[in-house]
Amino acid sequence: MNPDVQKTAPTAPRVELLDLLRLFAVLGVVVYHFGFWGPSSHGEILVALPGLRSVAMYGYLGVSVFFVISGFVIAYSAEGRTATGFAIARFSRIYPTFIFCMTLTFSAILIAGVPRFDATLEQWAGNLAVAAPMVGQPYMDSAYWSLVVEIVFYVWVSVLIGCGLFPRRIDTLVLLWLGISIANELTVDAVVMEKVFLADDSGFFATGLLIYEHYRGRRDTVLYALLALAIGTATFQAVHKLGHLTQQNIDLFDQWIAAAITLASIAVIFLATRLRNIPLPAGVIAGAGGLTYPFYLLHQKLGYVTFYAIGPAYPVVTATLIVIAIALLSWAIWRYVERQVQQRTKTALTALASRLGWPSRVTSLDETSSEKA
Repeated sequence: MNPDVQKTAPTAPRVELLDLLRLFAVLGVVVYHFGFWGPSSHGEILVALPGLRSVAMYGYLGVSVFFVISGFVIAYSAEGRTATGFAIARFSRIYPTFIFCMTLTFSAILIAGVPRFDATLEQWAGNLAVAAPMVGQPYMDSAYWSLVVEIVFYVWVSVLIGCGLFPRRIDTLVLLWLGISIANELTVDAVVMEKVFLADDSGFFATGLLIYEHYRGRRDTVLYALLALAIGTATFQAVHKLGHLTQQNIDLFDQWIAAAITLASIAVIFLATRLRNIPLPAGVIAGAGGLTYPFYLLHQKLGYVTFYAIGPAYPVVTATLIVIAIALLSWAIWRYVERQVQQRTKTALTALASRLGWPSRVTSLDETSSEKA
């Protein structure tokens, strides 16, 4: 990081705007799951709206857009926090809502999922670990895989903060990370590298981290070079992912379209960080951003359980109404459950950490001047 760059406190509206963009990204994932690749039912992949196939298949890139935004937001969230404080903030943000939505999905499967879907108490217990396959259980909803990727990213950031390397050595860290990823993608393509180093998604996270450096006022050749490398890696990874989606459908995809969507999405995210005024009421932006996380957790399995419980006689109307209903439910979860539980969890864990002598904030005045959400 350039020591000559004077940092100013970030303003919340720009970050909220990125949450709004995340909503558009999750809508892309919703279209993907309803129009191209839904949940599995006894070995069969369900697709509620196959007529959307040619457009819906590119919705997988919505998850990649999440990762770019996550890189930006995590860099913002990490400032002024110790490794303990950062871990508490992320745990409080992610885990309580996950447990609530996972349990809601589990309950819906028990009530209305048979015969297409089933779930067991053992599966529910395994999903308490989020990475359920690691304890021998399937995900309650296959969309949870991206949450595991996010958590691995959080763990790395926590460790690097604890070692005093993040964000002070951001340039070196990004260069090493992208180097490892590119080497893996172009050679052995080892699964363990993908899991541990996020070699399939590093370009997206790194792009978000570097956009945050620019947002904070940094302007130098090294930053622009690294940003170009990160964007190039992200674009390559977006195309590379096509081979992992489904071998039998690979010919359906146009690699140039996937690359164009990736570049356009990154450009929109970058421009969003440059906006100083948002022509929407703050409450609308907060609500749209707030519902995004539970919406992502609920839309697929709960959506399909409901879809087949109602009956697919009028699939477009049924699917549309279900998506709207789940979006409204997600808003209610954010408004009446998530915010309160998140704050209480954060307060309790921060107090516990304090009693153990683990501070949540760094002591330097210039690092603690900015309040973090």
